[in-house]
Amino acid sequence: MTVELPFAPVDDVIRRNAGDLRVSAGAAEELAGRVQRHGASLAADAAERAAADGRKTLMPGDFGVEQVVDRSSLTLPIAPVDRIARLDIDDSYRVSMDARVALADVLEDYADNVARAAALLARHADRRTVQADDIETYFALFEG
Repeated sequence: MTVELPFAPVDDVIRRNAGDLRVSAGAAEELAGRVQRHGASLAADAAERAAADGRKTLMPGDFGVEQVVDRSSLTLPIAPVDRIARLDIDDSYRVSMDARVALADVLEDYADNVARAAALLARHADRRTVQADDIETYFALFEG
């Protein structure tokens, strides 16, 4: 699976949670891949909900989002999130713009949580850089 999500915005998400720590390119790459897999899985679940309602268009509620944020408040770009949403669903489904923004918001919250924990792990290891290992350790500990 190629990673659709650019590393730069993911790096920005990690940096805003890392404080004075540096961020390795590997950490951004690892988190981008994890965010992408999570987003594709969420979209597949959303497609099932839409199908159960007799719809072919994914809506924000299919992602559990009631209030859609302003897209300008997001760090993750919408176009790659749209491509992520389509990775594991049938081509006959559409993803509404509000659903794309909702998914980007959900994925950004997910990335924030992982980045915050990874920064704690890096500090605990007495390192000055958040590394891919910190992202991997988070998933081994909390989603194992």
